[in-house]
Amino acid sequence: MSRTHIHFVTGKLAQHALRDVLARLAPEAGFDYSVEVLRISVAALMSVDWLRGKLHPPPGTSRVLLPGYCRGEPAELSAALGIPVERGPKDLRELPEWFGRQQTVAADYGLYDIEILAEINHAPRLALDDLLRQAAELTAAGADVIDVGCEPGPPWRGVAEAVRALREAGHRVSIDSMQPAEIEAAVAAGAELVLSVNRTNLRYAAGWGCEVVAIPDQPATLAGLEETVAHLAEAGVRFRIDPVLEPIGFGFAQSLGRYLEVRRRWPNAEMLMGIGNLTELTDADSAAINVLLLGFCQELGIRSVLTTQVIPWARTSVRECDLARRLVYYAVRHQVLPKHVEPRLVMLRDPAVVEPTPEELDQLAQSLRDPNYRLFLSQGVFHLVSGGLHLSSTDPFELFRQLLARQPRNLDPSHAFYLGYELAKAATARTLGKTYRQDQSLEWGLLTQPEAGHQLAQQQTLPLRDDPRTP
Repeated sequence: MSRTHIHFVTGKLAQHALRDVLARLAPEAGFDYSVEVLRISVAALMSVDWLRGKLHPPPGTSRVLLPGYCRGEPAELSAALGIPVERGPKDLRELPEWFGRQQTVAADYGLYDIEILAEINHAPRLALDDLLRQAAELTAAGADVIDVGCEPGPPWRGVAEAVRALREAGHRVSIDSMQPAEIEAAVAAGAELVLSVNRTNLRYAAGWGCEVVAIPDQPATLAGLEETVAHLAEAGVRFRIDPVLEPIGFGFAQSLGRYLEVRRRWPNAEMLMGIGNLTELTDADSAAINVLLLGFCQELGIRSVLTTQVIPWARTSVRECDLARRLVYYAVRHQVLPKHVEPRLVMLRDPAVVEPTPEELDQLAQSLRDPNYRLFLSQGVFHLVSGGLHLSSTDPFELFRQLLARQPRNLDPSHAFYLGYELAKAATARTLGKTYRQDQSLEWGLLTQPEAGHQLAQQQTLPLRDDPRTP
């Protein structure tokens, strides 16, 4: 049986780096290859229209791999050549991963069995339009149930109207209150779950006709929980148990132990964990905390979590929980580490830092003939490269002073602004240990905002970049 033969297409500047990578990768990945170097320096500027009639894959080629930035529809070239044509990664250093040299995620990734309740805090203070807007945003982020958070004091007279409006908008609704009158009105309007019930309001639960969350009278000792659970079971009321998660410094470790104890006592009971006491009350970005808590829930069979996203560092908690529940389900079900599976939850730093070596930048500087500026970050040093020019400094202001000292003729105000913008991105990447690629947004996981390729989209007015690592 013949081996797969892949025909790689690239530009003049990237050819040497591409051949180096392929010489190591091809034997490991088990394919043969050829490299076609076209008469263009910047591989990223290729397009399907430009490539028509220019590709000459050798006989026996299984598929053609274009640079990742190539614009247009590769299927048009496939039809012309009679073999599959596709885009590869945007950075050739990612070819090993692209060819599956790292852990492969199974096709069933994305399944989950944990339900997310997203609480709208201080709901009685909100106008109905604001309540509906928040509910729509939370649902779009992944919430399954909108939890209407009530407040201490007299019963909220508008609770029925609020719940009814949420139901009419298509949301499932829970009511977060201990007051029987408030709960009764909410349930009559369509709320399907009550948070929460203990011995203070237990006698009303059978009359509500919906599922409830059972909590202890005293979380530290689980006092009252046994009686509450027994009463609900005898009355035929569906329930979930929440032993109550405590903040760090106020019994956090012991509260985790209580979840274990409840699971031991009631091995088949549905359970809920309110995770806001950790994400909202800890000076730390919420994503990793959510992953850990969802992992705990997945292993223990806790099938619902209640979260909020009020404090600024937890403003994407629902989205984080939505991704986390998929990650932990996959890890537990397949018995694999939750690593190299869900990059959208890695936000502050990158899963891997990809940068050129100083030697590659020297080679690039010697190859260039045009005056367009290319910016790189390598080993903590900023590099500015163009034809006949290679400047470097650990200080972006010093780098710009070096450039001004050359009195360049192509540094108009728009170019200066552009370089300053890119250097600021590079400085951020250096600070956090992230990959910097000119004309691309930094990777912030689920928070990434796609950035228009300023150079590629406006190549007539802004300086172009030849990336020596673009295949």
